[in-house]
Amino acid sequence: MTLEDVAKCRSVLLVLILLTWIPSSTEAQSSRPNLQGMWSDPPPTAVGSFCFFLCTDAGVDRLNTLLDDPANDARPFQQLQAEAKTHEQEYIRSRLTAAALKTYPLDPADDPGFLRCEPWGLARQMFAPHQLAIRRPGNDRIELRYGEWDARRTIYLDGRARPANQAPSVMGHSVGRWDGEALVVETSGIARNIAMWPAFRTSAEHSDQLRVVERYTRSPGGDLLLLTATLEDPWSLREPLVMKKIWRWAPDQQIAPYEDCERPTEFKRGVKP
Repeated sequence: MTLEDVAKCRSVLLVLILLTWIPSSTEAQSSRPNLQGMWSDPPPTAVGSFCFFLCTDAGVDRLNTLLDDPANDARPFQQLQAEAKTHEQEYIRSRLTAAALKTYPLDPADDPGFLRCEPWGLARQMFAPHQLAIRRPGNDRIELRYGEWDARRTIYLDGRARPANQAPSVMGHSVGRWDGEALVVETSGIARNIAMWPAFRTSAEHSDQLRVVERYTRSPGGDLLLLTATLEDPWSLREPLVMKKIWRWAPDQQIAPYEDCERPTEFKRGVKP
């Protein structure tokens, strides 16, 4: 490995600790943390690269094991990362139901985001790369704005229930609360759509029974935003699936209107873009 790779390896354990760092309510201070501002791509570390879209503990553990093995010292980091991602994909695939496996991995020809430039639903958008802007316009809500698709979400902090006559939507109905220094968001009413499980090019379908619990925390140094998301969907998942993501503080960045999507004019079914 190069000196750069060694430095990245040493950063793995630190970022892994950050990924699992969730203060208990008894240890947390009574004041609410300030999550507001602009967050963007993860830090340039081994785990930051591994979790660029999303990651799991199983994948990060495998990456750590590979990096700690002296037999891999001469192997490029990219090769070790790819091997850990393959392990992670198999880990997640084994948790998909027979119904979800019928179309997994989803053909791009069946993806409206690829085919018709339709914005992503929550199960992909929440893990989207690039910017995430957080603002709190009032005491009763928090607003999230994503750089990918320029998508927006409202998280209600007043405990309001989803209206009984409200049809499922692509982003669902989100209610948030504080658990010590963590913002916990519960989302239901999510329309049937596509999930990015476990990577950008291996998407799966989910049903309108999907429920998501997100937990956002800021790292002790304040420069990282950490997400742990638990997804439950009896149609597509045999058991709850826990995904993680990292953003870094990026106050100088801005979100521009999303104008980069181009509809494909020629493509073949069964061929990845």
